[in-house]
Amino acid sequence: MYNTLEQVFGYPQFRAGQEAAISAVLAGRSAAAIFPTGSGKSLCYQLPAVLLPHLTLVVSPLLALMQDQLAFLQRHGIAAASIDSVQSRDEASAVMARAKAGELKILMVSVERLKNERFRHFLQQVPISLLVVDEAHCISEWGHNFRPDYLKLPDYQHQFNIPQALLLTATATPAVIADMQRKFAIAESDVVTTGFYRANLDLWVEPVTGTAKRQRLVQWMGERPGQPSIVYVTLQKTAEQIAQHLSQHGISANAYHAGLPHEQRESIQRQFMAGQLNCIVATIAFGMGIDKSDIRNVVHFDLPKSIENYSQEIGRAGRDGATSECLVLANRDSLNVLENFVYGDTPELQGIRCVLEELSAAIAEGQWEFMLTPLSDQSNIRQLPLKTLLVQLELRGLIAPRYAYFAEYRFKFLIEPDALLAKFEGERQQFVAAIIQTSSRARTWATVNFDTLYEQHQADRNRVVKALDYFQEKGWIELESKQMTEVYNVLVTEVDAQALSLELHQYFTAHERSEIARIHAMLALFSSDTCLSHRLAQYFGDEQAPQQCGHCSVCAGQIARLPDPPALAPLVDKNFEALCGAFIHKHQEYAGSYPPAERVTRFLCGISVPLFTKIKARSIAGFAALENYPYADVRHWAEHHLADEWI
Repeated sequence: MYNTLEQVFGYPQFRAGQEAAISAVLAGRSAAAIFPTGSGKSLCYQLPAVLLPHLTLVVSPLLALMQDQLAFLQRHGIAAASIDSVQSRDEASAVMARAKAGELKILMVSVERLKNERFRHFLQQVPISLLVVDEAHCISEWGHNFRPDYLKLPDYQHQFNIPQALLLTATATPAVIADMQRKFAIAESDVVTTGFYRANLDLWVEPVTGTAKRQRLVQWMGERPGQPSIVYVTLQKTAEQIAQHLSQHGISANAYHAGLPHEQRESIQRQFMAGQLNCIVATIAFGMGIDKSDIRNVVHFDLPKSIENYSQEIGRAGRDGATSECLVLANRDSLNVLENFVYGDTPELQGIRCVLEELSAAIAEGQWEFMLTPLSDQSNIRQLPLKTLLVQLELRGLIAPRYAYFAEYRFKFLIEPDALLAKFEGERQQFVAAIIQTSSRARTWATVNFDTLYEQHQADRNRVVKALDYFQEKGWIELESKQMTEVYNVLVTEVDAQALSLELHQYFTAHERSEIARIHAMLALFSSDTCLSHRLAQYFGDEQAPQQCGHCSVCAGQIARLPDPPALAPLVDKNFEALCGAFIHKHQEYAGSYPPAERVTRFLCGISVPLFTKIKARSIAGFAALENYPYADVRHWAEHHLADEWI
């Protein structure tokens, strides 16, 4: 272990916590490493991966994380690759072929990849020593970045016979750690935490009114010319505006957000890493996995989404151990925008009811098949909460996931069909002939007809997909697959849709309340009269941090009294008909009914749901007209007016 540390990675010794986590893995046990951002979590899987006999499978939530870690591994001569959504099918096939041949030590994928039928076939053929879950707090419903697909990882571990797991995260509260430990059967002694306090981060919270924020940002950045800095904002348009504003005031800055083309994002990231760009104005799309050691400033122009997000984002500063400054320009102006993100993810009661009715209709079959996007459109539930809803139905024992498959496979011959047939003989040749004959052929593409293949030739789907993959590997066909279909077993004989939809709606509403409470916990941290570093460490269960760090705004005697947002005109003075009339009319035209109060509220607060895309709600007068008002107040106002309409 020590030889590998020095010879492969060039480190003279382990950092805090690394040795304990690595020793647990090398002893054949599952473990969790919970270290602050930038303190060397990745080595906890990289070093064992070199020494373990088989493949290490790393599940990571973001492409940027993968790219960054791959570059590091390749620099150290470790055979590693990723399969991601940007690759062509051929590139993905080439990676899988290398893994099958035993040429790879590490393979990195997104959690969604595990639902892919073809990828699952591949995993069953490759021995795997270790499952690594990066950003493992995503497993927990009590965490801040819950990803429903992560809940399935313990099942996948059993399914693919992976003997042990390693969980990595920087932002797990005690409740989340307990949840992770339980789901992966990790012994308490193999949960390694190193504390959250970072002595080199100066934490400043300045109360600034909305109108004065730009000026203060220019002043702050102007006093620190040429220092690598990240300025965090909530919205994409704000990123563009602030980058432009800084540039106009002689501070070269680039905007970075998910709305930019992939190539442009890559280019900005590369330039920043290489020191050719010093200031990035970014949404939270930037930064996960950015391992740049000399970031000197992290400024929150807008409030972060939660204490966990704040901790992650400031954790990108000062990874080289030198002093770095973290500034929050704090007020309550954007509070409603932050809260609206939360409200948008709570499904409407009738949406939940709609999904349960779809499930009920599948009971007779014993199997429920659907495509996510049409179900999301039909129920008017965003895809992420819809996935959460499905996971809830799993946890309640109503359904169990079987697999996901692409409904449609089509191929293009790269050699003549006769030449393809000639490569096989006997029963195999008959099977290949059946695939060719039953596929409906347009000019260049042939679509596979699985049903006919099964009815006429008893050819099961798995064998057909394997054969097509093999033809592609050999360069005989080009293969395409689309329309991801989810397949679940239905485990119950009846569903009380009314009672269950109410129960699930209450679950989502409770989750909504806890997310809103999370935002208010963050405000309480920023306006705290006790040491910020201590408060932050305490939130993550670290009691070892000093009571007074001596390098935060509170220790410097500056307690932040956050200014109230500008006063808003009373809602009672607003004209309901003028703001909602066009939307209500459009909704009646499209859906044949009056919109419920929740939907009107979302329209007025500018919160998008699938139906709004359909009816182009953004272009209807009144959309987002009340986005600065508290959601609950707008809902109450809408309910009052809609009740009057019905009287």
